[in-house]
Amino acid sequence: MADSLAPPGATPEPDHSDSPDHSDSLAAVVLAAGSGTRLHPLTSLRPKALCPVGNRALVDHAIEAVGFVTSSVAVNAHHRWKELAGHVDRLGRHIHLSVEEPLALGTSGALANLSGWMGDRAVLTVNSDMWHQADLGEFVREWDRQRVAVLTTSSGPFGARSTVVASLTPAAALAGLSAEPSGLWESLWGREVAEARMQTVHTSAVAIDCGTPADYLRANLASSGGLSVVGDQTRINGVIDRCVVWPDSVVGEAEVLRDSIRAGPLTVCVR
Repeated sequence: MADSLAPPGATPEPDHSDSPDHSDSLAAVVLAAGSGTRLHPLTSLRPKALCPVGNRALVDHAIEAVGFVTSSVAVNAHHRWKELAGHVDRLGRHIHLSVEEPLALGTSGALANLSGWMGDRAVLTVNSDMWHQADLGEFVREWDRQRVAVLTTSSGPFGARSTVVASLTPAAALAGLSAEPSGLWESLWGREVAEARMQTVHTSAVAIDCGTPADYLRANLASSGGLSVVGDQTRINGVIDRCVVWPDSVVGEAEVLRDSIRAGPLTVCVR
């Protein structure tokens, strides 16, 4: 799968005019239950899925991406789930929210926990913290609908450390998962790879896992073509260069910020 990249500063807009709605045969799950430990201290202010890239919450990007493929979308939640629930509710579209309590169920357990909602449909799964420019519609069209499929930016054979942009799981494979804390590699993918059943689709599209402040800043700069990303209701009185400034934040007159994130009272410098 070869994705063409847009010019710097532009986000590719694939032609979705003929993209079918697979709601009857395919559901989509956006994984957003993580605590965002590696993204601390930003996640002390808001859940990781609500941290903005290009002035839009990460979860919004994910919901939009899968929404081009199917209108049947679920979001799982655990850490600070009430904040995420309120945000999703304000999007003004029907999103099924799956709250995991008392424990987060991991990537595999989350899908099993949604078995009643999914019924006999296959599932397209994405992580809310993976900001990317891949065309998920093309990924679905290339799927053979028999095997587990993964979309990856990693070269070579798919493995436990490969970058995953999205995955597709047929209903038959979902039936073998348990609603307990577990990961997809341990419960399904590792076995599929070992038995040479995994369908691996490679993409050259930009894809950044916003797990750390450095990668979060990199995703924002990728979304803007390298320019600083400034939120609403900010006051920039000083100098900023290659920065992210969250809404309602202030940069003082004497400040010079480079390769940094200003989020309310916090400043995270990336070196």
